[in-house]
Amino acid sequence: MLSPISQAGEFTDLDRFMFESWGYIIIPDVLNKEEVKGCLEASIRIHEKAGTTGWAQVGQGHESEPALESLIDHPAILPKVRALYGDRFVLQSAWCTKQPARGGMGGWHQDGSGAYNFNKLGYPIPLIQLRASYLLTDQSEPRTGNMQMVPGSHRSQAPMPDSIRRERGDLPIGQVICANAGSAILFHNAVWHRTYAHDLDYDRYTMHYIYSPPWVRCSDRFENSKEFLQRTTPMRRYLMGEFERPDAPFGQSYDVPDEFKK
Repeated sequence: MLSPISQAGEFTDLDRFMFESWGYIIIPDVLNKEEVKGCLEASIRIHEKAGTTGWAQVGQGHESEPALESLIDHPAILPKVRALYGDRFVLQSAWCTKQPARGGMGGWHQDGSGAYNFNKLGYPIPLIQLRASYLLTDQSEPRTGNMQMVPGSHRSQAPMPDSIRRERGDLPIGQVICANAGSAILFHNAVWHRTYAHDLDYDRYTMHYIYSPPWVRCSDRFENSKEFLQRTTPMRRYLMGEFERPDAPFGQSYDVPDEFKK
């Protein structure tokens, strides 16, 4: 099956064409086996600590787990985020999702705000949430908790039929993303997608990092941990939205990190 396969690092002209055409790109083998192992163990710990059952997601894992913190500004992904947003953007949220063993199909949806759907903002739906999803368990075959995407649906003026959404039905144009653990998917908030079925006997984990313009409110935290801000890097403090004038309209008066000035 055709797939918009990219490479780590630079956001190339081909990347841009694929992203604008499909709404997502797939970057294989971003994390090595040891990094996957560390992130997976961290993900299991934060879910155990939160006491989750069934399908669940937990935020702010980056504040307590160094392996997850390291993905905030991963060099394979951050240049691509910067190419799409420019120099001023924040980490709006970081969610670790767990799909339980033998988990069924998820519901079709676009990312956004339940309080005010992004499709009210205009057509095409603007890029407000750019999601980088790191696969922490193997999804190289279908029905292993894969993401299923509808290529190009971020440009569709027609909504997905209610009957399909209500019944969690199949679509002839849905692509089941098959990739190894350690791969990443970078996708537009307006792409229609869902969690595909997971037939195996272990829980599936994926770590999602969602980048947004600096004026978007964080969704996985009410505030940043002061201890985390003190010990983390200047770049990561910047991505947490901890700029000098948070009261300034739309975050307009904060300076970019030194790494972006080079």
